[in-house]
Amino acid sequence: MDPLFSIITVTWNAASVIAPTLQSVQRQTCSNYEMLIIDGASTDETLDMVRQTSIAGLRVFSEPDKGLYDAMNKGIARARGRYIVFLNAGDAFASETVLARLALLTADNPGVIYGQTQLVDAQRNVVGQRHLTAPKRLTAASFLNGMVVCHQAFVARRDLVPEYDLQYRLSADYDWCIKILRKSTANAYAGPEPIISYLADGMTTRHHRESLMERYRIMCRHYGTVKATLRHLGFIPRYLKRRFGHSANSQ
Repeated sequence: MDPLFSIITVTWNAASVIAPTLQSVQRQTCSNYEMLIIDGASTDETLDMVRQTSIAGLRVFSEPDKGLYDAMNKGIARARGRYIVFLNAGDAFASETVLARLALLTADNPGVIYGQTQLVDAQRNVVGQRHLTAPKRLTAASFLNGMVVCHQAFVARRDLVPEYDLQYRLSADYDWCIKILRKSTANAYAGPEPIISYLADGMTTRHHRESLMERYRIMCRHYGTVKATLRHLGFIPRYLKRRFGHSANSQ
C-alpha cells in the first residue's frame, strides 16, 4: 500500500544542517510516510548521516542535478504518497505530532493542507514567527498578498502537483503553489500551532531582491500586470516596517 505522505528532502553538502531534519521525521508519531532524499552528489558526510538513520520508508537518490527545483522535480517523479511534503535540509517538523495532525485532515481529501511556520536559528532556538501569517481560508487569490504560506507548510495532494517551472531560479515554489491552488477545490487549515520550523538562512533569504523580482513576474503572469503592480505598491509600507523594525531591533 502506498504511504499517505511523501516527505521529500533535497540535499547537497548538507551535513551541517541535516540532522535536525532527519530527527524530526524519525520522531513523528504517525508512521504512514516515506522519506525521499534527493541528493545532488554530495561530497561531504551528508549521505553517511542519512544512511545511518533508522527512518522507515527511507529512499535515497544521489546524482548531479541542475539546481534546487530540478531536484524537487525528481522527487515528485519518484514520490508514491497521496500527499507531498517538501522539507528542506535544515528545516524540521515543529513537533512530533505534526504528521498525525495532518493525517486527520486528509479524511475529506483536500487538495492542500497547510499551516503556520516558526523561524529557528542554527541552534534551533525559536526566533519568531514568519512575517506572513497563513490565512484560515486559502485560495489562489490569497497569494496576491505574497507567499502567505511557507512552501514547507504547504502540503499538496500528489495528483494536483505539477513540475516546478525551471525558468525561475529562486521563486518557482510561489508559481507552483498558485498552480495547485487554482486546481484545488477544497483546502484544510491545520490551525494556529506551527507545523514547520524554518531555518532562517535559505537561498531566497540570501538573494532576497532577486527572489522578489521573480515573484513579481510570476504575479503578473497569474493575476495580470495592473493588479500585480498595484498590489506591490501596497507592499511598500510592509517592507519598510520590516526593514526599519529589524534595524531598530539590532541597535
